Amino acid sequence: MYVMDASTPILKTEDLRMHFPVKGGVFRRALASCKAVDGVSLSIEHGETLGLVGESGCGKSTFGKTIARLYEPTEGAIRFEGVDLASMSRGQLKPYRREIQMIFQDPYESLNPRHTIGTIVEEPFVIHGMGTREERRKWVAELLTKVGLSESAMNRFPFEFSGGQRQRIGIARALALKPKLLICDEPVSALDVSIQSQVLNLLMELQREMGLSYLFISHDLAVVKHISDRIAVMYLGRIVELAPAAEIYSNPVHPYTKALISAIPVPDPTHNPERVILEGDVPSPIDPPEGCRFCPRSGLEYSDEVLKTKPPFLELEQGHWVEACPACVPDARLV
Repeated sequence: MYVMDASTPILKTEDLRMHFPVKGGVFRRALASCKAVDGVSLSIEHGETLGLVGESGCGKSTFGKTIARLYEPTEGAIRFEGVDLASMSRGQLKPYRREIQMIFQDPYESLNPRHTIGTIVEEPFVIHGMGTREERRKWVAELLTKVGLSESAMNRFPFEFSGGQRQRIGIARALALKPKLLICDEPVSALDVSIQSQVLNLLMELQREMGLSYLFISHDLAVVKHISDRIAVMYLGRIVELAPAAEIYSNPVHPYTKALISAIPVPDPTHNPERVILEGDVPSPIDPPEGCRFCPRSGLEYSDEVLKTKPPFLELEQGHWVEACPACVPDARLV
């Protein structure tokens, strides 16, 4: 039996890869693979919020779903409190499903329109054989109250609620089994700006109350700054920079991080920030460069060798890591 050490992260991925086959031809054979997640190593401490940011298509959501084992990882390890989940069967995974839950991006698509809210939130208890029907209904009422809804919501259907209320229902369902880790896959991106702060404040309040750890996935750096302890920046399936939240905003090192931060809107019409404009298109995840994947868009001079040799992931300062491409981050060579 594994005994968890106090210093063991709640989650640690080691060189995690999720490649999807690209099939073609008469016999639909795999001709290539889409490298959605390509060698990601991250850790999340107990009670911590790790923000994961990057533009659409970089692999953020795939990474979250792979951790939750909604996808079968191609390679690598997913260690939850020291136990590797990557190679477990469905039966072996069942007790760990209770510990890791997801809040999905679209509150309209993630709730079954044919079921009442009571049935939706009760379902995790049914799947895991917990409690009598009366006990489960009591637990559902308590969960709805916890996320700011009334008990009367149990007998209503999803279409009767607003987007923000539906997301609260999704949060209640995710909390049903008292998980330790929540994977929040862009949980506020589909909501009005006025509702986003309410949902974010609810998540932060629940974290303090229940000791939750979060992987918070978003493309909005302003939102991530509000809730995260550390931030990882993802580009084309890899992490290019990782640092404490305050550090990543005050001292970004990788040019991709600088470009993302420069795009954050400032609520001041007189402010004219210097925007970093990226050139060209994102390389195809089916055939990305083996080395630095950002160089073709950086506007910097680089050699063919840079595109062939994978740059090291170096710690420039305490807790501040960066993919040290000699063209993108020339100062890293001095470390």
